[in-house]
Amino acid sequence: MAENATTLATGLEFPEGPIWLSDGSVILVEIKRGTLTRVDTEGAVDVVADCGGGPNGAAIGPDGLVYVCNNGGFEWSEVNGLTIPGEQPADYAGGSIQRVNIDTGEVEDLYTHVGDHRLCGPNDLVFDTTGGFWFTDHGKNRARTRDRGGLYYAKADGSEVREVVHPLMAPNGVGLSPDEDVLYVAETHEGRLYRWSLSGPGEIAGYFGPGHRGELLADPEGGPLFDSLAVDAAGNVCVATIRNGGITVVAPDGNYHHVPFADPLTTNICFGGPNLQTAFVTLSGTGQLVSQPWETPGLELAFNR
Repeated sequence: MAENATTLATGLEFPEGPIWLSDGSVILVEIKRGTLTRVDTEGAVDVVADCGGGPNGAAIGPDGLVYVCNNGGFEWSEVNGLTIPGEQPADYAGGSIQRVNIDTGEVEDLYTHVGDHRLCGPNDLVFDTTGGFWFTDHGKNRARTRDRGGLYYAKADGSEVREVVHPLMAPNGVGLSPDEDVLYVAETHEGRLYRWSLSGPGEIAGYFGPGHRGELLADPEGGPLFDSLAVDAAGNVCVATIRNGGITVVAPDGNYHHVPFADPLTTNICFGGPNLQTAFVTLSGTGQLVSQPWETPGLELAFNR
């Protein structure tokens, strides 16, 4: 495991989407369990909402509710002591963006479609300071076919959702630069990090339609798979990395280094603690939430509480 890492919780069922709260607890999803779950400062684990399907990325919105990308679920397997997500499950009913009240446990579907297109596997999301949010749809895998994913922008009040970039190859983590003038997206199977310059909330500069490809920022050697990400206060993009499990830290100039963790399925990172200098990392294959002191403070998210 990374130097100075501390195990906060074990026995989680493929945790992702961590959100640090000001009381010191961490809200996260358990994808296999289908829940939104709280880990308190003593390591106690409590389910706060049953989302069903496959809750994935999560973020706090302008109304204080938690917005969840629900991917619709997976088939699951155990390989060498690791929990591994697989293909689209037999009971799959589609993906959605959900809105969750963590005080009452109430869950509602905010978006299930973009126009006539059913959401397939929403994966990760990030709010801007206007209250809108970007999200990725990773798609689903089946025995012989795979969906092409995309990048979307939506309003938190349920009034608008639109497709911005399509297709992308299994887009996963999504994040904004400190000034919200650059958007980052990680493609899982390609192991690449892309960026788009923004001209305003939900608007790509020089946009010419859904085929608008971003600028390639990082393409590390060795065939890593990229999962979710968080941006730090210096504008570095910290991408959870599968296969060579850890966090790949990509600077705005494209240089990068890797911080290893002891799980090949290191899937997500958020920042919290004093001065946001603690990284909270989900080790999904082994079902753990760990924390690690971080040299650069994290970027304060728009609506965290």
